[in-house]
Amino acid sequence: MKGSWRSRPTGSWFSRVWRPWVSLSPFRGRGRSINEPKPVGIRDLVASPDEVRIRPERRWRVIGAFFLLLFLILVGRLFTLQILDYKSSVQAVDLNSLRPTTIPASRGLILDRNGMPLVTNVTTVEIRLSRAEAALYPPIKGALASLTGLSVKQINSDLDNLQYDPYQPAPILSNAPASEVEFIQLHPKEFPGVSVLDVSARSYPNGGNVGSQILGYVGPITEAEIKANPNKGYQTDSTIGKTGIESFYEQYLRGHDGTSTLEVNAYGDILGSVHTTAPKVGDSVVLNIDTGLQKALDGYLASDILHVRKTPDPTNGVLPPAINGAAIVIDPNNGDVLAMSSYPSYNLNSFVNGLSNTVFHQLLGEGAFNNYAIQGLYTPGSTFKMISATAELQTGIFPASQTVDDTGTFTVPGCLEGNHGCVFHDDESVGAGRIDLPMALTVSSDYYFYNLGYLFWAQQSKYGQTPIQNVASEYGLDNYTNIDLPNETEGRVDSPTVRKMLHAEAPKAFPNVSWYTGDNIEMAFGQGSTAITPIALANAYATFANGGKRYEPEVAAAIINAHNHVVVRYQPRILGHVDLPASVRDPILQGLEGVVENPRGTAYGTFHSIVNFSLTSFPIAGKTGTASNEAHEEPNSWFVGFGPVSKPKYVVLCVIAQGGYGADAAAPVVAEAFNYLVAHPIKPISLKPNLSVPVAKKAVKTTKKSG
Repeated sequence: MKGSWRSRPTGSWFSRVWRPWVSLSPFRGRGRSINEPKPVGIRDLVASPDEVRIRPERRWRVIGAFFLLLFLILVGRLFTLQILDYKSSVQAVDLNSLRPTTIPASRGLILDRNGMPLVTNVTTVEIRLSRAEAALYPPIKGALASLTGLSVKQINSDLDNLQYDPYQPAPILSNAPASEVEFIQLHPKEFPGVSVLDVSARSYPNGGNVGSQILGYVGPITEAEIKANPNKGYQTDSTIGKTGIESFYEQYLRGHDGTSTLEVNAYGDILGSVHTTAPKVGDSVVLNIDTGLQKALDGYLASDILHVRKTPDPTNGVLPPAINGAAIVIDPNNGDVLAMSSYPSYNLNSFVNGLSNTVFHQLLGEGAFNNYAIQGLYTPGSTFKMISATAELQTGIFPASQTVDDTGTFTVPGCLEGNHGCVFHDDESVGAGRIDLPMALTVSSDYYFYNLGYLFWAQQSKYGQTPIQNVASEYGLDNYTNIDLPNETEGRVDSPTVRKMLHAEAPKAFPNVSWYTGDNIEMAFGQGSTAITPIALANAYATFANGGKRYEPEVAAAIINAHNHVVVRYQPRILGHVDLPASVRDPILQGLEGVVENPRGTAYGTFHSIVNFSLTSFPIAGKTGTASNEAHEEPNSWFVGFGPVSKPKYVVLCVIAQGGYGADAAAPVVAEAFNYLVAHPIKPISLKPNLSVPVAKKAVKTTKKSG
């Protein structure tokens, strides 16, 4: 019957649902009823093959899409490596197979104003050892130690030194003796991995002890120096100027290193050289220094200090320690530094031949590496009186012709009796009597300048608190001179502001913060907390000598290349002016001339007993200084002079720390220097020396530090 459940197909939904119900019916017996459906099996639940549509193209599409995706990924990766990342890939390969090494350039020369070499280069022989060979054949270390006298421990230390290029043989012995070099060359099989190399080292034609602090020395570069010069091509085994001209003009002197690209295998073994670029030697620096004068000045200063140490102070019988000193000669008409000496000193050859740590620290403790001409700070004493006299005449506070009665003891007007700082005594027990400004400078009257310091403080409402300090600043005493040498120290001139600053920085060393009349009196004659550098005072007197132009002191005159072409020519540079009309300059000059020419002058006896030329034809003006230090310490000894007076050509200064009286300790050095200068006048500078060095690359002018 149509629609009957019995007529529905076996595989229909109805049968699949109904059959389980029938099979579970309670009316079902053991036998099978004719009309009873068959049991349901797996075949009944799964469609038969003839009922399923066969679709093989779908499978191939899936498989094809999968492989197509892999192919696209592969092509994309190849595109990235070959096209996008080509450069970095090549670099990565090169890094694994190529090793660039540096070929050091020879440094430029340092010449004096006459073209005479002060610093040159010399080729020395260096013994080196391959790290790879030393690892493969350890007995070579013992053989090399036996030949050179070095210990195996030292050789291992050299091999492990990270300062040396790991792909180059490590330096084992510098400046090797010819006999050892010859033995290695005659027995190469006994020294596998040992090589002999010619290297350039600094040489000093004048023995290494002339102008040491000016020239400076070179040494291995430090990690800090590499970081401070990140883009200048320095390597861990580079050398660099450490002090003096070697440091200040490093960018010219160092030259341009060459390169050698080595090919290595996977084990780091060197296969050969791929490409080599030759190094270019550095430019040479021509100095304003005169070698003959420099030698003489070094000798005068050293011998004088040694003499002072053996000569008792005539006032107390104490042997002055004369712990250090400096001497300077400059041209007041352009600022050229003609000579500069510092004591104690050292021999530059020590850094070429090797300096032990013991000797290095000994010299360091003695202060031998300090350039006291630009780094020493000394109380100026009476040399400062020229500054106070300038302030006096510029302001008109006290006429130059007006006299005072120098009794030897100055009592501050209005000061309560018994108060500290009310009475000031001259250095000499007897006063100078009635004197005007020129005579006050000639005899170095403290009384006169006590009075001047008092007058300025008493009339500060009219002249301000710092009229003398302002003039000192115009002369450059509280500023950098901007000399072309590293590590110059800045001076200071005592004042209410400076007093507070010093106290804030070091309360125990400078306990006083207030400023009284007595402080102004002490400042006026160069005492108190005033401390200046020798180069600053020499430049101040040069400013006075030339009529008021303050030049920048200049050690270097020019930079030249190997073709003798001038790369840079340093011209005189004016830093400031001091107003010195005749009404101001003439009375002061008269007093400074009297120091040497007048029998009452403080340096009259010294100069007339030492100089071997006519002071009439070559007159000299100058000023002594005897500056008090701490209690029980000998005073600082100063003398600064210039001549000839009518048209000054030279300013010469000497200072000796704790050396005693200026006329006794410092003045003889200046007198001897003038002996040399009169006998050997300084010649015009020569910028065309005869050099036979490779061509150097042109450089730009160095940037100088400013105050």
